[in-house]
Amino acid sequence: MELGELKRLNSVREHWTNEARDFTPWLADNMDELTKAIGLELEVENVEVAAGPYSADILAKDTGTNEYVVIENQLEKTDHDHLGKVLTYAAVLDASTIIWIATDFTEQHRKTLDWLNDHTPDEISFYGIQLELWQIDNSNPAVRLNTISSPNKAVKQAAQSKFADDLSDAKKSQLDFWTQFRDRLAATNEFPSLHTPRPQYWFDISLGKSHINLSLTCNTWDKVVGIRVYISNKIAEEMLPYLESRKSEIEEAIGQPLQWNPNPNSKDKTIVLARSVNFDDQLQVDETLAWMVEYTVKFRKTFARIIKEHREEEVQPAS
Repeated sequence: MELGELKRLNSVREHWTNEARDFTPWLADNMDELTKAIGLELEVENVEVAAGPYSADILAKDTGTNEYVVIENQLEKTDHDHLGKVLTYAAVLDASTIIWIATDFTEQHRKTLDWLNDHTPDEISFYGIQLELWQIDNSNPAVRLNTISSPNKAVKQAAQSKFADDLSDAKKSQLDFWTQFRDRLAATNEFPSLHTPRPQYWFDISLGKSHINLSLTCNTWDKVVGIRVYISNKIAEEMLPYLESRKSEIEEAIGQPLQWNPNPNSKDKTIVLARSVNFDDQLQVDETLAWMVEYTVKFRKTFARIIKEHREEEVQPAS
């Protein structure tokens, strides 16, 4: 069997000549690559976001926490200038997660990120990501994002466990439900990453576009769970009619009739599939978890594809 030669390209600038003009737009359109590297579901809010006299390369949101994420790109070895900028952007934009991407990290800057992760509050996270391009013989280059610094998971998990001890019974039930759900969903291998469960009534999953996502719900008071496509008011006027125009196709793919815009007076729009459950009956809970996993996979495959097709239609040149 003839094998090719795997080699790392010496310079990423052979592929992305200009950081702001070439790499940042590429990354904004390919956040799944970063999602796979660090395990967070990220949605881009904007690029080149003003922060005083400077501009943050990418401002995103962690769909699991709804907190801001600042991403700073550097197509070269790390330096003090970019370290100062990324900290400034995080402070000005009130970000809880800071991601610094560079082609090479000095030992001093890696240690700085490790120190920040060990000495800042649990809700603040720093990631150092090394950007590489690889190819086999003369194939198209492939991206590799190596995590060289990240939050200490053991410390974060200990803090999460202590936090859970202080929760109300309802919050503990939600946390337990989402923990079971996440474990079952991860076992399908259909999702590149899933965020850490939280004691809240929702669990969000990215659909590959800002301002629209899957928002699963667990209402322990009304004893109802749901799978929602949640559309922010920022794009609702455009996206809801587009999705409604493909209603038959969507419902056929999912195999169930859906509730379309059940709260018409709300500025944010939803498309919903719901189910009642008795949380005191573990057999019902198990059946409901299986149901949610099945339809979450169907929702994500169907809506992510159709949203991607909408994005492709937007960039098609006029005939």
